[in-house]
Amino acid sequence: MKPDKHINIRLLEVFASVVKHQGYSGAQQDLNLSTSAISNYMSELEAYVGFTLCQRGRSGFLLTEKGQQFLHQAIKLLDEMNDLERHTEMLKGDLGGTFRIAVLDATVLDETLSMPNIIRQFNDRFPAVHINLQIRSPNEQIQGVLNNHLDMAIGNFPSSVNNLVEEKLYREQHWLYCSHRHPLFIQKQVSVQQVAQCGLVTRSYWNSTELKRKGFGHSTATVESMEAQLTLILSGKYVGYLPEHYAQNMVKENQLRPLLPSEFGYQAPFSMICRRGRSRETFIQTMRNLLIKQTKTKAK
Repeated sequence: MKPDKHINIRLLEVFASVVKHQGYSGAQQDLNLSTSAISNYMSELEAYVGFTLCQRGRSGFLLTEKGQQFLHQAIKLLDEMNDLERHTEMLKGDLGGTFRIAVLDATVLDETLSMPNIIRQFNDRFPAVHINLQIRSPNEQIQGVLNNHLDMAIGNFPSSVNNLVEEKLYREQHWLYCSHRHPLFIQKQVSVQQVAQCGLVTRSYWNSTELKRKGFGHSTATVESMEAQLTLILSGKYVGYLPEHYAQNMVKENQLRPLLPSEFGYQAPFSMICRRGRSRETFIQTMRNLLIKQTKTKAK
């Protein structure tokens, strides 16, 4: 390292993005730079550190051993810089900045969670804060919180994860539904065996153990979002689990029917997660308190 010159943080951001996207092409959109500009940044960084960080060629993108070790320290420094920027914003006194939060899809109609009400109260408290609200799957939420791309996430997380703080909020009721186009919709008496033999649409992040717990050996279609799941259910070719609050209006309109609620139903525990060490930050603590107050009041 050169003792008379500090490293340019922008070089580290480019390096981290190139590794994340496994090459220059994938990092273009993330960095809003051309591949030639990214190449120049990488050449400058390698000249600064004095060794090769990654190998690029027909065999693909590959970090060198030293590059891997350097990446670990670079990400650590970038995280610390992000923390410094957040704390600086709070020390200004106007409590501005950006608060990044992710939720599962199809939660807007959930009166227990009531995210619109939560956001309204948060904005009343911190009008200068820029809210970045994202819809993400559980795995994406966990990774986003761990790498500080998200400040907080709200969803159903099947197992605990190291370096995360989890606050349990409430349980979301799910039933198994078929649409008015499905053969079982008009049957008065439906058996467990008949239901178990139906084509099932499920979420891509459910594993085989999860399926068995919900009464099925396998699925015949997978989706990434609740809207896509509802679309396949409405085709009449599949049955699938949906949150009660999401399906209730279509049940009233006789477009959906819950199948054997005593046999096919479950409750998904919803939690709030943040990265360990950040739970006392003002924005996170405020949002946590609003969520607890909202969900506990509705649960009574």
